[in-house]
Amino acid sequence: MEFDLGKTVLVFAVLIAVGTTALVGMGVMATGTVLMMVTPAMVVFGAICLGLGVKHGEYRSIR
Repeated sequence: MEFDLGKTVLVFAVLIAVGTTALVGMGVMATGTVLMMVTPAMVVFGAICLGLGVKHGEYRSIR
């Protein structure tokens, strides 16, 4: 499977949506807490990991 920008954004959004839905559905935290604190933290952490992964892939592809 070739990943381009569109597929990457789609998979990223689906993962965040599944995580948010699971946390809200399980009821371990208040919905407001999940939506205002946890979901933005998941997005930022995911974006950092995605950026590091892309840079590592670029590094590996030229060596």
